[in-house]
Amino acid sequence: MTTLAIDLGGTKLAAALVDSELNIIERREAMTRAGQNPDALQACLTELVAPLTLRAQRVAIASTGIIENGMLTAINPDNLGGLAHFPLVEVLTRLTHLPCIAVNDAQAAAWAEYHALTVEARDMVFLTVSTGVGGGIVSNGQLLVGAGGLAGHLGHTLADPNGPRCGCGRRGCVEAIASGRGIAAAAQGELAGCDAKTIFARAAQGDPQANALVQRSAQTLARLIADAKAATDCQCVVIGGSVGLATGYLPLVKEFLAQEPDIYHPQLFAAHYQHNAGLLGAARLAQEAMP
Repeated sequence: MTTLAIDLGGTKLAAALVDSELNIIERREAMTRAGQNPDALQACLTELVAPLTLRAQRVAIASTGIIENGMLTAINPDNLGGLAHFPLVEVLTRLTHLPCIAVNDAQAAAWAEYHALTVEARDMVFLTVSTGVGGGIVSNGQLLVGAGGLAGHLGHTLADPNGPRCGCGRRGCVEAIASGRGIAAAAQGELAGCDAKTIFARAAQGDPQANALVQRSAQTLARLIADAKAATDCQCVVIGGSVGLATGYLPLVKEFLAQEPDIYHPQLFAAHYQHNAGLLGAARLAQEAMP
């Protein structure tokens, strides 16, 4: 059976037809519009999936935020342009006339990356550093979702009690510091108003402030990895996302992690599926739920 997999993120929407062997047959992408509202999101989804629907037998959605009973609730609404609630499964079922499941995008990506590991592991943490910071946990070979869909939201653990306020309402979350949005928000002077991609480019050119912002992000993530090791005793941590996979970022995270005591050192890997991890993880979960 062919799955129509959809990845709803803070900056982009992706949709792909995925076969039973988890090969991507066709992929389409669109930008997530700023100032999103339910009607605008539905229109964007309709345009994206319409050319693919007739060749699929089921739909699998990986979305930023918390998914509970098919409803998307954005823990940090800023990452979806202010959109806080959206009946994701209901809308896609109506648009496609196909059975549909939805899961958090980092949880979905964690499941895909767990099955792609080249080392023996029963416990793994996946961290995606992009517009926000998401996470997924595999414990004893099982994906943790949680009764309310919150499991794995490690980006909303505390990094600095005196740090910037996060869009979730807490102060000093990892996401508020380490994410692309957090990096950009901390920029000052001539870098004020630059996005994370520009700041990374300036860091590569030796800009001192840009370097400091990237290092602050990497150090914050390294401390989160040590915390995740303490909480889950994971054998490995997989890093994905546009920031997490940026050139030079993972080696920097490894340098900061090396400063922590050895007991907090899991193996670190870059995401095998890179930016398709959410799509393929959702497709795998749909195969398991709707064989």
